[in-house]
Amino acid sequence: MPSKFRRTFIIGCGSTAFIKPRGERTTEEMSLEAGTKALLDAGITYDAIEAAFVGFCYSESMSGQSALYHLGMSGIPITNVNNNCSTGSTALVHAVNAVKTSLAECALALGFERMASGSLTNHFPDRAGPTVLFGVKTLELEETLGENFGPVAPRMFSNAGKEYCAKYGATVKHFAKIAAKNHKHAVNNPYAQFRDGWTEEQVLNSPKVTDQLTKLMCTPTSDGAACCIVASEDFVHAHKLENQAIEIVAQVLETDDPATFDSDSAMELVAYGMIKRCADKVFAQAGFAPGQGRDEVGVIELHDCFAPVELISYAALGLCAPEAAHKLVEDGDNTYGGKYVVNPSGGLEARGHPIGATGLGMHFSITMQLRGWAGKSQAPNLFDIPDKRGKYGLVHNFGLGGAAVVTLLRRPEFFEAGGQDGRTRLGYNHATECRPITTVELDKVKAKKSSKYVLQAGMAKL
Repeated sequence: MPSKFRRTFIIGCGSTAFIKPRGERTTEEMSLEAGTKALLDAGITYDAIEAAFVGFCYSESMSGQSALYHLGMSGIPITNVNNNCSTGSTALVHAVNAVKTSLAECALALGFERMASGSLTNHFPDRAGPTVLFGVKTLELEETLGENFGPVAPRMFSNAGKEYCAKYGATVKHFAKIAAKNHKHAVNNPYAQFRDGWTEEQVLNSPKVTDQLTKLMCTPTSDGAACCIVASEDFVHAHKLENQAIEIVAQVLETDDPATFDSDSAMELVAYGMIKRCADKVFAQAGFAPGQGRDEVGVIELHDCFAPVELISYAALGLCAPEAAHKLVEDGDNTYGGKYVVNPSGGLEARGHPIGATGLGMHFSITMQLRGWAGKSQAPNLFDIPDKRGKYGLVHNFGLGGAAVVTLLRRPEFFEAGGQDGRTRLGYNHATECRPITTVELDKVKAKKSSKYVLQAGMAKL
């Protein structure tokens, strides 16, 4: 990273549970919970926030302001962000950029979603959607790959899995192993939508969605919110947050290139090349030579919207050779006891996928892992290396259309556990326990400039 840019750190984060989309919670209520927890975790009030970036896909314009005004009306710039399934991480990219370019000492990224049940649909039926060409190309590719069925989105990813299997010898059972692994991981995550721990056999026997995918290989729609607060190194030291600040060592936002459509590859159509370019740039930004650095990663939150995506992303991220992704699964190198722990939260398939919140929920999970607070979900051996900073955590989040975000995070050299931290301020470890917030907690973090009218409406929901 060029020296003109400052170091950036996640100092606070919070999340709601991700739940089935039944309209039980408003976006404002969920955002208030996630934001309040993040501020309490960081030990600051909303007055310290100098800029905010709010991600969502299925709400009206200015919903970001509505989501944050319950925390205060301090006049800061609030930018609304929509980047499909990478929305939450894109909001974080903008918060990080504000801090590292010295536009702010402390910035906030919030993501939320209140979704409808079932497959995603176009909310503007009077016009073609931005991903229409992806659907057209999918049907063209099926002329070579073979017929498929089901909604267009899962078909795209099913076709990518079919292409990988044809090239390298993987089978549907590898997809089932990945899904079962994620569902098993979610059992210990109080924020997960599904904590049933479905087995490989149950995954395979669940209803078919496409010719290769079953229901339990697919992410559900979800409601939820998550929030991360980013600050400069000076801010970290001034607020004595050395015992919980996690550095964002490198971060890249990448979009499609012509190969997405012109290569006639189902894998390229669902972001394989975009993810690879993004990951390569991130590791280069962190100072690694081409192809290097992956062995220094210990824990990963990976965008597993459908099980085949997790498989092909192992190769795209450089965790293994292109032909070896299914062997990584067979060897157990994607779970506890293996080389990497991938999706300790349960991933999108089990934790849930409230689109605007997903990426920030991933960063919440990795931050807690690198703090060592993750309890039964804690990845082992992250800090059993000579370098006191320990291994890296990686986040991979993408959306068709397209945009991919990859982040490398790590404990900084000055990290020192002990003393008062976010667990003290919340009164419990919010990495391992999900509780509602109270009016007392809101009073601790709200801005001095707050509207009584807005606060009354917010408190009525608590």
